[in-house]
Amino acid sequence: MRAAVYRGVNDVCVEAVPVPEIGPGEVLLRVAACGICGTDLKKIHTGSHSAPRIFGHETAGTIAAVGKGVEGFSVGDRVMVFHHIPCGKCYYCRKKTFAQCQVYKKVGCTAGFEPSGGGFAEYVRVMEWIVRRGLVKIPDGVPFEQAAFVEPVNTCFKAIKNLSLEPDETVLVIGQGPIGILLAALAARTGARVLTSDLFPERHKVAAGYGLSRPIDAGRQDVIGLTHDASEGRGADAVILAVGGNSLIKTAMDAARPGGRVLLFAQTQHGETVIDPAAICMDEKFLIGSYSASEEIQDEGAELVFEGYKNGFDLTRLISHRFPLEKAREAIHVASNPGPGSMKIFIEPEIERDKPQV
Repeated sequence: MRAAVYRGVNDVCVEAVPVPEIGPGEVLLRVAACGICGTDLKKIHTGSHSAPRIFGHETAGTIAAVGKGVEGFSVGDRVMVFHHIPCGKCYYCRKKTFAQCQVYKKVGCTAGFEPSGGGFAEYVRVMEWIVRRGLVKIPDGVPFEQAAFVEPVNTCFKAIKNLSLEPDETVLVIGQGPIGILLAALAARTGARVLTSDLFPERHKVAAGYGLSRPIDAGRQDVIGLTHDASEGRGADAVILAVGGNSLIKTAMDAARPGGRVLLFAQTQHGETVIDPAAICMDEKFLIGSYSASEEIQDEGAELVFEGYKNGFDLTRLISHRFPLEKAREAIHVASNPGPGSMKIFIEPEIERDKPQV
């Protein structure tokens, strides 16, 4: 089969690799669509993970083979797959901090080499514990692209739940890429007033399609000042930072009211940064984080995506570029250099046969 293989820092090559062999309790998934996630890009560009690997974890496709003992799934079933599933028994699982579970940290999907998701390939081996608890059937009428959003929506939904937003609150979401829009749209579903900030007016136009009607042009307007103006001078009750750089942490903290919450969503690289300790101590601001998905809300999040496709929450409208697998290097380049016209980038192994490239 063909796969986009990570060979080193900034080095991804499309090459032939063996189709993964499956064992008892496992399934082989033929990939139809896989979104490129920011964490995939960080791994490729920073060399944080050893090579070779095949990344890609926002994956949906069709079951091509089932191993002995698999129940509830058959060849031909349309499914999406979570690449992490917690044990459900350890201390962290009991405390509902699932992403810190040691079993959760193991990746249960591979297209070869060290398990790393494998969605940037034609076929993916889904391991036994993922088949049992992390493989989700796609309802009829829901396209693979929409289903591939189940995992990223889960991560965003988890973050919004962690904030415990109330209808009388004001929320600022910094960054209106695909993840920022998802976070803002889910925040708006709580009834809170949601402000959105981004440098690109084109992204605000996309966000408007999801009911987000309070944009701030971060390149021309005072984000902090306008946030205070919209909240009777207090500042936002909650600020969500959906941008990976640490430079905006201070902006997020300054935009939050005393006693408000600042949630870091995209800060996935360890390193030093500067936090004003008095903002946390004297101003009583809460600095919190949210990382990866939660099995606890898996069914609720999947239903939100599947039913949403029929009821105005069509996430395929976030996709700006679709690339065949043979052009995975180009897809990664576009995703790594976001601009006004780029949003969610997809790699689709069957694109050349099934649909024209966009």
